[in-house]
Amino acid sequence: MSRFDPPVLENHLQGKVVVLTGGALGIGSELVRLLHSSGASIFFGDVLITQGEALAKELSATSKTGQHVRFLYCNVQSHLANLGLFDLAMKTCGRVDHAASVAGINREEDIASKELDMESVRKEPDIDDSIDVNLRGPILFSRIAGVYLRQPPLNDKSSTAAADKSLTLVSSVAGFTEAPGLAIYSSAKHGVYGLMRALRKVLIKSSPYAIRTNAVCPWMTETRMVKGIDADWREAGLPRNKAIDVARVIAGVMVANSLNGEALYVEGGRAWGIEEGIDRTQPQWMGEKQSRDFLKGQEVLGTGESW
Repeated sequence: MSRFDPPVLENHLQGKVVVLTGGALGIGSELVRLLHSSGASIFFGDVLITQGEALAKELSATSKTGQHVRFLYCNVQSHLANLGLFDLAMKTCGRVDHAASVAGINREEDIASKELDMESVRKEPDIDDSIDVNLRGPILFSRIAGVYLRQPPLNDKSSTAAADKSLTLVSSVAGFTEAPGLAIYSSAKHGVYGLMRALRKVLIKSSPYAIRTNAVCPWMTETRMVKGIDADWREAGLPRNKAIDVARVIAGVMVANSLNGEALYVEGGRAWGIEEGIDRTQPQWMGEKQSRDFLKGQEVLGTGESW
């Protein structure tokens, strides 16, 4: 794996317009603070109204002239809620430069529980929220982001000058490894990783602005989602991320203008690209002939226009 060192943010984010979900607490709130300190205007959504409004009010008090920090209630399960977030940014600033789908929950239903029997298995499992927030939400967000990111500024519709646009999706280490006991969460996060792979060759062809698409896959991060394992993790002496560590990687992906189609594994505050190693070793784990045939097939399939 190749190490990813985030670029200096201030050189790239000053005056940029960023839309993101999940910004009220944890990784999302650290990202909002980081983007604000780098001079960006941020439009962020969450279902945590009190925390979101407080954060927006705090940062607005120190905003520079022309810099906006706006919070909007946004349940990412709702298409209209996602749309409203982008509409607010476009109405206020006339454009969107970067978008990040950060919202996530760890509400889990143990579908392999030993307690399940012939009677209890008849009751439908409660998995809708987990699937909707962790996978459906990023899909809805990405669909809308792809349109808004490629729009010329409202105050200069004739402009087609080169501009760096990006979509960043937050998956998880559970999105590319096994996660026993987290079947629903892991399935959704694998889906987010797959979503990035499905979009990276399509959105980069957007016009008039190409859109870079990447994924961030954190390992154990100090947020409310891991309270149940925190003590055991500390005792084991394993690496851990702070929320700001992951936020720095997400912001770094936004401004790394040559990065497209990459998944970054974040561990102990450091990040590594995964995709290069997967591609390089494909003939080993798939077989040399199978790999050649597969790559030829991918050329035939293209990016789906003729399917």
